[in-house]
Amino acid sequence: MVVVPSPKCKGGTQSSIPTATELTAQMDSPDPHLPHSHSHSQNSSSSPRVKIKYRKRSAAEAEQTPPTPPPPPPEENEMMSSRRRFSARIKAKERVEKELLVRRRVELLGADHEEENGGRIRKRAGIRNSSSSAGNRDKQQLVEPKILGLEKEKEMPEQNKPRTNATSEGQQISKPKSDHAKVKETLRLFNKYYLQCVQEEEKRCRREEADKKAAKGPKSKKGALFEATKHKAKRPDLKAISKMLEARETLYPEKRFGNIPGIDVGHQFYSRAEMVVVGFHSHWLNGIDYMGMSYSKGEYSNYTFPLAVSIVLSGMYEDDLDNADNIVYTGQGGQNLTGNKRQIRDQKLERGNLALKNCLEQCVPVRVVRGHESASSYCGKVYTYDGLYKVVQYWAEKGISGFTVFKYRLKRLEGQPVLTTNQVQFIYGRVPQTISEIRGLVCEDITGGLEDVPIPATNLVDDPPVAPTGYTYCKYIKVAKNVKLPPNAIGCNCKGSCVDPKTCSCAMLNGSDFPYVHRDGGRLIEAKDVVFECGPSCGCGPSCVNRTSQRVLKYRLEVFRTPAKGWAVRSWDFIPSGAPVCEYIGILRRTEDVDAISGNDYIFDIDCLQTMKGLGGREKRSRDVSILAINSLDKPDDQRSESVPEFCIDAGSVGNVARFINHSCGPNLFVQCVLSSHHDIKLARIMLFAADNIPPLQELTYDYGYALDSVLSPDGKVRKMPCYCGAADCRKRLF
Repeated sequence: MVVVPSPKCKGGTQSSIPTATELTAQMDSPDPHLPHSHSHSQNSSSSPRVKIKYRKRSAAEAEQTPPTPPPPPPEENEMMSSRRRFSARIKAKERVEKELLVRRRVELLGADHEEENGGRIRKRAGIRNSSSSAGNRDKQQLVEPKILGLEKEKEMPEQNKPRTNATSEGQQISKPKSDHAKVKETLRLFNKYYLQCVQEEEKRCRREEADKKAAKGPKSKKGALFEATKHKAKRPDLKAISKMLEARETLYPEKRFGNIPGIDVGHQFYSRAEMVVVGFHSHWLNGIDYMGMSYSKGEYSNYTFPLAVSIVLSGMYEDDLDNADNIVYTGQGGQNLTGNKRQIRDQKLERGNLALKNCLEQCVPVRVVRGHESASSYCGKVYTYDGLYKVVQYWAEKGISGFTVFKYRLKRLEGQPVLTTNQVQFIYGRVPQTISEIRGLVCEDITGGLEDVPIPATNLVDDPPVAPTGYTYCKYIKVAKNVKLPPNAIGCNCKGSCVDPKTCSCAMLNGSDFPYVHRDGGRLIEAKDVVFECGPSCGCGPSCVNRTSQRVLKYRLEVFRTPAKGWAVRSWDFIPSGAPVCEYIGILRRTEDVDAISGNDYIFDIDCLQTMKGLGGREKRSRDVSILAINSLDKPDDQRSESVPEFCIDAGSVGNVARFINHSCGPNLFVQCVLSSHHDIKLARIMLFAADNIPPLQELTYDYGYALDSVLSPDGKVRKMPCYCGAADCRKRLF
């Protein structure tokens, strides 16, 4: 989605790595803006918004207008000021074509080369090759470059190819994504596959339930089907891993010593499966991940294998002792994994146990991950990366259960960020439990009791501290007098809750399937052009999964003041990916009615129609929708809305918590258009969904969608505004 300014606005393998076949065989085993300040600096407590007058350029104007055009004549300036703005976005197709041309030219010049390797293309930089001099260094010297992240470049998955940015001269240059962005994209892809597998599992369970009912009484074919299917795998996370391995979409498939690029100390994984797909810990069950004999050639030829690369402390072994910076870790093997998890036989010095011993002898550090109980994670635990540790001692002894176990003492390397976990508790931030614990409280509830969950406001920046003012909180969309809503659409005939997408008319509009899964109160599987939900004319009730976005706020949100970005929003609760956070609420207006209003930073253009048609360079999404059902697409007189969104949501004077959510170049929310009461795409509801698993106290952000050099001031000059979002791939400018 694209946000349109109005003058300022918001918008829119290896042998040690399990193969897909091996994973399938294992699946039955148990698993032990500135709120429209646009991120520019605003330190004035009395005026939290910087008032800027400008208009938005079209895509054509963006290409034709020089960076610093002379002021237009008075009559031309008047015509320009009266022209309606529309959402501007960098043209994705043109960017891709230009990038391909640049790549071809570079290849002809011999700047780099590509080679086929195992069915995939690996690109080499040619400026860094640590294997050329590896034979001349000792083992300790070989380890250090890996720890510092100076290893030679690995193959890049398809989804991690470089993106392009526009220079100040309007040229397109290739800019590779940061390591953090690669990790984020891989985890998002995993979450999509995971939710797809959850949906398949929910369907299977419904079939089983129906077959179980049919099986009562005389034995039937359906009863036999139930007996044949009831023991099938129920692990959507392992199925998701299999899909990514088969499609070669995992990140860093080759194991490595030291830190993993893009994963900092303190990074939280919400399952072991997430660690597998990003190449952090390749075993979804084993506590020790190690490099086997397959790595004994090439750049690692001077090492003795196996060598451990990471361990997971999750409280499964009774002999473990965790004292934060110092760990006594119990080796693997001999444990009753399907019972009480106690030791039932002696351990052997092999595989992971031998790998840790070799790390001690060759001074190779290992990554340490701690697992803690957490209701937020579907697996019941959250895993935190706590940095690199060195093995300083190992021995064998009789364990608590009387069997021989191997013990390894590990000590944390110095110079790393402070630990975020310890033996007693898991700390990702101090979430207040009562109002009296909130620091800098300036308003107990900005909603005035309208929301079921109060939203406090805090200010530790201004002196004296002030609360957000200048608006009236509203829970539902208000409609301007000159805007006429279409009549309610004909709903589905389902009763109670929609179950069968083949008979639910609303599900048919979504490609004959429901866009949500029931898990965690409803989660959107993936972003779409538009989502059709059940509405007031449907026979189903409010608990229907296809009404997920219509439910009240469920997360404890907080509006807080930032030093450089004005007001912002964060959650005290964990938010799973695909979960609806809030709707963008305000006054539904015609876009032409707000063009003349200056100083309004809260205009959100409803440009879903333009996105579905790919106009203005907008990137299309999943098209699993019934296009013929959308009235706006089939109107012959709809030329007026071809390039300009006809309607917008104005949250300047009336709005909800969404008006305070800031822009980020690396956001954790995404915009989704939703249709429920009617099917007019030009009047779709604007929802904000979680793009990632969002931990507590992380600021909530989405991308406003500006194109660089797309905003003009009244004198026709390009307006530039710096961005302070702090993302790894920040574009440095909002527009």
